Amino acid sequence: MLEVPTIYKTDQTTDMLKLAAQIKVWAQEFGFQQSGISDTQLDQHEKWLFEWLEQGMHGDMEWMLRHGTKRSRPAELVADTQRVISVRMDYLPEAAGDVIKMLQQPSIGIISRYALGRDYHKIMRKRLQKLADKITAVVGKFGYRVFVDSAPVLEKALAEKAGLGWVGKHSNVINRSAGSWFFLGEIYTDLPLPADTAASEHCGDCVRCIDICPTAAIIAPYKVDARRCISYLTIENKGPIPLEFRQAIGNRIYGCDDCQATCPWNRFAQTTAEADFNSRHPLDAPALSELLSWDEAEFLLRMSGSAIRRIGYERWQRNLAVASGNALRAAQTSIEEKQHIQVALNASRSNASPMVCEHIDWAQSQMQPA
Repeated sequence: MLEVPTIYKTDQTTDMLKLAAQIKVWAQEFGFQQSGISDTQLDQHEKWLFEWLEQGMHGDMEWMLRHGTKRSRPAELVADTQRVISVRMDYLPEAAGDVIKMLQQPSIGIISRYALGRDYHKIMRKRLQKLADKITAVVGKFGYRVFVDSAPVLEKALAEKAGLGWVGKHSNVINRSAGSWFFLGEIYTDLPLPADTAASEHCGDCVRCIDICPTAAIIAPYKVDARRCISYLTIENKGPIPLEFRQAIGNRIYGCDDCQATCPWNRFAQTTAEADFNSRHPLDAPALSELLSWDEAEFLLRMSGSAIRRIGYERWQRNLAVASGNALRAAQTSIEEKQHIQVALNASRSNASPMVCEHIDWAQSQMQPA
């Protein structure tokens, strides 16, 4: 293991090279599969971001507009930032079901693979803080701030610049040896660390992610209209789900992984080494009728420590109602399963808001004659 001097008095370039190498060793020791370092120049990504915002493709995510250029200019968010340490951590649960196959079982709900276990924010933030503390123990006090999807940060662009992977046509970061089932986190720092080489793009002519998108949300390579995206519609969207997208949502009740599930690079994906990211019962392949039976207290209890909890009970019920309607319409759903869903839908109306009741009405209208 490299020995890094605790005080930098001689050749700073050499010292920073050694420190950068050591940081990558420490990052792995703290459970990150890879780390890299980038500078803060995001001019091209800033241009793309503001074009996307000007076209209104962020939908109701007004927070995307709130911080101006702080998202694309790290030193405006954290003064004196010179470099960004980016990390990635695999999250795919070992026992997770095949998303594409689960789409053929309409009476069960599909939850995005990243949300099957415990909320990643706290887990990764604690690990990043440990990494920052380790650096502090070696170099002394330095300027830094830790981020895990919690502030205006262009994490995908930074990860690409740090060499962790490239931003694919579906807008997720892809790594040649690890696919795309991983979380990202960052440390903004004033240390003049050497920057790594940015990753090159390897999507080629492949358009599988574009072709499979149920709502045609990937309107062009590398360009996603959030207003059409099932992840946005079922998570970020606070209001009714537009009628034009309800059937396309199928049995997806929280997020959508189709674009990742079909990506050929994910044949190299590794399952997570973190027990906290493994699927919590019954989230991997839950019966819609069972989930519909939860009242708000049970939802909050079951989802304690889960990223799903933040959407709240109303949106949870809304999503279940849409999936239930699609299950009632589907030929693959057995008569017995349809009966269970109808009973659960009727019972859920007693604690549903007017918005949810409208979705329940829509769901029941989808029932096909025997």
